[in-house]
Amino acid sequence: MQIYLQKFEIDAILRSEHKLLNTEKVPKNPDKTPFLSEKMHACLRMSIFYCNFALAKVFDRIMENNSIEMALLEPEERELVEFILATIPAEDRKGLTADDVLFVLDAMDDFLEEEGLLREDPATGEMEYLEGDVDETEQLNYVLKAVREEGRMISSVQIQLIQDAELQFGIEHGYYEEE
Repeated sequence: MQIYLQKFEIDAILRSEHKLLNTEKVPKNPDKTPFLSEKMHACLRMSIFYCNFALAKVFDRIMENNSIEMALLEPEERELVEFILATIPAEDRKGLTADDVLFVLDAMDDFLEEEGLLREDPATGEMEYLEGDVDETEQLNYVLKAVREEGRMISSVQIQLIQDAELQFGIEHGYYEEE
């Protein structure tokens, strides 16, 4: 919404500047310079172009993924969600969306954070995983509780399959060691 308002404001400035530049008598301010220089006018036009281009890219990703959250993910996170959905058998994937997978992954991280196995690095602001054992049954119960509280229709089997696929993705990408 903020980007739209900024674009709208820039459009209004350009419209008024266009009127000023295309009149025979261009009103001048006290120091005898036009409201906007031609260079500034060109910069604003380029800004609008890039703003439209960026919005179009985000909109395309939203339409492609059918999800605002998926469209805003980093490529690696999107790859993880796509991997998980592709790994889960079709009969178990029925009714499961990318947003559901993201919710489960977030709940899994919440569990790790509560267990002291995930924390924010104060220097970088990045989340970092710490060494330790994860009780998968406790994590499953934690996630299942979060799913129920949120009113989502995700089964315990689907949660377990998401956990397994996330682990497999982590092993294949070198984030986890195979047990």
